[in-house]
Amino acid sequence: MDHPDYKVVEITMVTDEELERVINEWVSRGWVLEGVHFAMRESSKRPSMAFVMFVKSSGATVTELANS
Repeated sequence: MDHPDYKVVEITMVTDEELERVINEWVSRGWVLEGVHFAMRESSKRPSMAFVMFVKSSGATVTELANS
């Protein structure tokens, strides 16, 4: 079983253009989009930050990692 690597990108200027830019950039590097989480402010309906999560296989197995 492969052990996945994770990548989290923080976005402080949350716009559709910025989300598209970040997603397209990291997907083109071989990462797979896993999800987007938004941090909200009580005083606004717009998110103040977003965390975009990506995953990809590192190629190392769980057994190899445990033995290293």
